[in-house]
Amino acid sequence: MRFRAEIRNIHTFTKFTSSLATLGHIAWLRLDSTDCRFTVIPERGTQVWSVLTPDTIFDSYTIQSAAPNNAINLEVPLQPLQRALRSAGGGVGASLRLTKKDGVPLLSLTITTTTIAASSSNPTNITEGSRDDFANGQGSAPATSSLREGSTDAGFFGGSRERETLVTQDIPIRVLAPASVEDLHEPRCREPDVHIVLPNLLQLKSISDRFTKLALTSGNRNTSGGGVGGRFGFQGGSSTAGPKLELSANMHGCLRLALETESMKISSLWTGLENPELDPEQVPEGEEGLANHPSTRMKALGDSTGQGEEGWATVRVEGRDWGRVLSVGRLGGRVIACFCQGHAVILYVFLSGEEGGGGESVLTYYISSYSA
Repeated sequence: MRFRAEIRNIHTFTKFTSSLATLGHIAWLRLDSTDCRFTVIPERGTQVWSVLTPDTIFDSYTIQSAAPNNAINLEVPLQPLQRALRSAGGGVGASLRLTKKDGVPLLSLTITTTTIAASSSNPTNITEGSRDDFANGQGSAPATSSLREGSTDAGFFGGSRERETLVTQDIPIRVLAPASVEDLHEPRCREPDVHIVLPNLLQLKSISDRFTKLALTSGNRNTSGGGVGGRFGFQGGSSTAGPKLELSANMHGCLRLALETESMKISSLWTGLENPELDPEQVPEGEEGLANHPSTRMKALGDSTGQGEEGWATVRVEGRDWGRVLSVGRLGGRVIACFCQGHAVILYVFLSGEEGGGGESVLTYYISSYSA
């Protein structure tokens, strides 16, 4: 099997992996001819199922395997990948390829930089850290750096020259057999009661984190767990989870974030948000199905002032986990939240291809609701 690609936008890729790393240590990476899928399934908390078109993050994308659609399945440690990508931030180019050294499968990130150095034509090799430490998530990524002279000679007597430096960061991975991942699928849930475009995620994160901190400071942690995570194929809450926030929305452009403890009750309300129209072709039974859709019935209730309790769909999320989910706001993009009353909230983060890329990528976050 073969995989190699030039990284189109190292900063976008770094922010993307950083947002995943806040939710889990390991990602299932599925590469094929048409998609790059990063999936995070932690033991407890939010699942992420992201589908990126290759041109969102890659150029010169080459993949080949014996599996249908040239699929390759990998288990990738997110923290080492994130550290390697951060080290490429100052480079002029970077590429990623699948390789193997001493029988260990690796994702090799090669970073190209230019430096001004004293004249010397001898390449050097540098190794940082230990492969065992790196595989266990300790220390820095093993790296090999090779130098070669550039085309600019700054002086007749040797002087300074512009050099091109290649630094390779090797990330130990596991190659997964197709049979080991064929039963993995996105959680299934019923049609949402409310769908709404969220406000700026970084603003929402700031307020959510403030509410969570207030709950922790007050010393009144609500430890109710349970939830209905099993319905969606992922773990629900536990008695060790942190403070819960109440997230509600209606079909009149209103979103409410609330916190209630024994000693306080506070909330923030957004109005004038967008409730996107559903496409009848995407709804079972078309126009008739749309007329009977839960969101259509909810739209007949409540109003755009945010007053009253009719027409609201509500979920209870673990505050710290919710704050980590909202870190995806660093990527920008439009975010639609789908509320299934009392069960779950699903976020769809739409990322448009950059620098002329024509594809649109979607990150899907499944967050189960805790019982009251």
